[in-house]
Amino acid sequence: MFTGLVECEGVVTRAERVGNSMRLEVYAPEFGRDMAIGDSVAVDGVCLTIVKFIRGAFLTDVSGETLDKTTLGGLVQGSKVNLERALRLSDRLGGHIVTGHVDGVGRLELRQPAGGYTVYQFGAPPSVLEHVIEKGSIAVDGISLTVARLSDRGFTAAVIPQTERVTTLKDKPIGAPVNLEADVLGKYVRQFVAAYLSPSGETAPARRTLADLLRELTDGR
Repeated sequence: MFTGLVECEGVVTRAERVGNSMRLEVYAPEFGRDMAIGDSVAVDGVCLTIVKFIRGAFLTDVSGETLDKTTLGGLVQGSKVNLERALRLSDRLGGHIVTGHVDGVGRLELRQPAGGYTVYQFGAPPSVLEHVIEKGSIAVDGISLTVARLSDRGFTAAVIPQTERVTTLKDKPIGAPVNLEADVLGKYVRQFVAAYLSPSGETAPARRTLADLLRELTDGR
């Protein structure tokens, strides 16, 4: 579990394909000195497991499914990535709850200065947008952002200078792909509410209460 508050940037020093998977080496000498083999780390918003440390870098293995569903398959030597250690229960939750399980890939469509911040516009697939609301949270390459405006094609977010300084957003060219993860709480709410709706969109009979649903779960149905 993560918060979407990126701690630093890392540099890819190896992105070696092994069959349909990848061995990824990220150089970040000041990052995660208290981490151990087996710990989770978010790399551009993707939850990976550390398998080895070497000369100021850490190594992870990326599965074929992850390569297919995220932007990690496009990483090459020299690529910069956003890094965040897993959340501790004693930490402040400054961003929002991020699982590191990417919902889809979007694209950066616009970057425009606006006074003391920068407006970013992202295109996103419908499967992600159906879980997004204005003023809600979304993780873009592991960065917790607040949705300023929402359309049927994507969303915009206002990014403060501090976020730009410590993340890779400022370096991405227009058209670059980004990993998107919708707010997990919103996904749960949508799933639970859907259980009360009929295919026509009308509410289900009142007799099917939350107590009924809980009883069905406890009965193993």
